[in-house]
Amino acid sequence: MRIAVLLRDRCRPKRCSMECIKYCPRVRTGDETIVIGEDGKPIISEELCVGCGICVHRCPFEAIKIVGLPEELETDLVHQFGKNGFRLFRLPVPKEGRCVGILGPNGIGKTTAINILSGRIIPNLGDIDFKPSWDKVLEYFRGTELYDHIKGVADETVKVAVKPQYVDKIPKIMKGKIEDVLRNVDERERFDEVVQRLSLTNVLNKRIESGRISGGELQLLTIAATLLKDADLYFFDEPSSYLDIYQRLNVSRILRELAEKRKVLVVEHDLAILDFLCNVVHILYGEEGAFGVVTHPKAVRHAINIY
Repeated sequence: MRIAVLLRDRCRPKRCSMECIKYCPRVRTGDETIVIGEDGKPIISEELCVGCGICVHRCPFEAIKIVGLPEELETDLVHQFGKNGFRLFRLPVPKEGRCVGILGPNGIGKTTAINILSGRIIPNLGDIDFKPSWDKVLEYFRGTELYDHIKGVADETVKVAVKPQYVDKIPKIMKGKIEDVLRNVDERERFDEVVQRLSLTNVLNKRIESGRISGGELQLLTIAATLLKDADLYFFDEPSSYLDIYQRLNVSRILRELAEKRKVLVVEHDLAILDFLCNVVHILYGEEGAFGVVTHPKAVRHAINIY
């Protein structure tokens, strides 16, 4: 199985000589292996491409990737971002009463997986010519561990709470006192407990947009806001960044307690915290901007050793 990926943000057809087409051996023999799309950017036929890699090396902007993948992954394609776009294979599986970790580098589909499991994206299963529908997705996942969760997301009976990764952007999109923000999102009536356990009492009167809130305080704020929501599934994207070791361990204990009653997925790069926090781990591997593959769940120590 061969995939051709065009990094559209890098491609600059007005500033090159279309080397990808000019030097393609199949194009030279008359095949339409690479053609110009409506937007002026190349479209690569994966059926005609022989994988020589000449276009990859000739492109002055390094905008093309040709990747060979195992044939068995072809039936595991969950989502593709357009023709010659990024592809995600498989999804992590949330488990009741267990904290499930996600481990892998940036740019290979973690955010896409989270968006699918939270219902923000309807996966197209690689069919980029038609509008995706939950009916097709449910048929694809029928008989799998993910079916009940996907059905709940499709029926809007499953509520998902997501802690974002980039907490430094919070002051640009939120305003007001920390106390007011947390009280407004408190659906579990546990404001006092969460504030006390996360040691946020001394910052409740600070205004988010003031610029006087540290990265660690912003991290704890977003964790607290996520914990206060009443959800079936909780996503925590890199909850330990900006925190010192004591805060990391404290947050990990809180998330482990939450996982005893709810489904919890955690994206984490700190291997020690991942080992302490999670029961099982999915590894993501692939190539940045080209594709990502989610492995089947593994024991934490085994996953860390592999990674």
